[in-house]
Amino acid sequence: MNDRPLVLNDPQAPSFQVNRSSMVDPGILELERRRVFDVCWIYVGHESEVRAPGDFRTRTVCGRPVIFCRDSKNAVRVFLNTCRHRGAMVCREPEGNAKIHTCFYHGWSYDRDGRLDGVPGEKDYPASFKKSDYGLKEAPRVETYRGFVFLNFEPEAMPLEDYLAGAKEYIDLVIDQSPSGQMEVIQGTQEYDIRANWKLLVENSFDDYHLLTTHSTWLNYLKNAGVEMKRPERGHLLPAHGVGKPLGNGHAVIDNVNFRGRPVAKWIPVYGAAAKPEIERIRAELVARLGEARAARVADTNRNLVVFPNLVLNDGSSMTVRTFQPLAPDRMRVSAWALGPKEETPTARAVRLDSFLTFYGPGGFATPDDIEALEAVQSGICATYKEVPWSVMSRGMEKPGEQLNTDELHLRAFWLQWDKLMRAEPRAPG
Repeated sequence: MNDRPLVLNDPQAPSFQVNRSSMVDPGILELERRRVFDVCWIYVGHESEVRAPGDFRTRTVCGRPVIFCRDSKNAVRVFLNTCRHRGAMVCREPEGNAKIHTCFYHGWSYDRDGRLDGVPGEKDYPASFKKSDYGLKEAPRVETYRGFVFLNFEPEAMPLEDYLAGAKEYIDLVIDQSPSGQMEVIQGTQEYDIRANWKLLVENSFDDYHLLTTHSTWLNYLKNAGVEMKRPERGHLLPAHGVGKPLGNGHAVIDNVNFRGRPVAKWIPVYGAAAKPEIERIRAELVARLGEARAARVADTNRNLVVFPNLVLNDGSSMTVRTFQPLAPDRMRVSAWALGPKEETPTARAVRLDSFLTFYGPGGFATPDDIEALEAVQSGICATYKEVPWSVMSRGMEKPGEQLNTDELHLRAFWLQWDKLMRAEPRAPG
């Protein structure tokens, strides 16, 4: 990276600006891959996606194809999906269960523990060739927190729990929805591309400033359906409608009073009368298990949590796990899953999936609006970033104490961590 600043932070002015070239420069994306994605804990998947020995999912993480799986002892493993012979992807199926993965190119095969199991014509290799030297490579570090599996390509990285810092509080609120503490990914993946820089989706994912204008259609839908959206009094769990706050290591959250309802504790008319008794039963179970105060925290607030750099947990009308991988400076691939309590009844599960699709689905109320907004931002920046080089992100800087969810303290937390890593000395090769 050259000497030009990409983030200007002047608390005395006060002023905070982000250089728009960070959204369009291919050289910056290449630096991000080495200085951000290669050194941070990056989300791979949820333990519930691979349940039995041999279960696997293939996906791309940090630009690398991986096999996310269970080995013969049912331990979670993450192998790099590349044959040790000539490099072809060993597993080309999106998911399944297998005792053996065989490379279609020359037939080298690997067992579910990653060991090289078979080599056609092995006798023709020299005596120095040992199959034990050529097992599938693994990510250097793989750790789990409350069922969420992360990898890290930096062998000396801090432990995952230390890295998560204050984000653990909000992940725990998600897990508390389940009586057994076990959440599961519901079958099915949303996957789509956005013609925009990946950092724009980070901003959008916990930016409540855009809610009233960008999502006015959805708000009118709720209002017309009879959902009360009365602004709560200060002191009702959270100030005003909610707060935005940094959580350490670039993680941040908007923590809001919930008016949208959710299948874990608050009924609203759009769910239909048949769902009301079940949702009331869930609320009673939360109170009995957690106590009034904790149950209210779980049920009456919702949160959009960003785990730096590219994991978003949207715990609102449904529980959505969203991650996104940069493909180019102006393109990303988004993957999203619904998450719910393992014990959930069919009625509650149906409400959850309906909420997941209605708001966050590719054809829902929110996602098409957000995609259009992000692609409009990208188009505007690409055409004008030389003449208009800075984006302003100073909302709320003069306020003492807590910042509202419509302020930008939490966005600035992401950008400060990004800037810190981008300015860090590059790792020595090896």
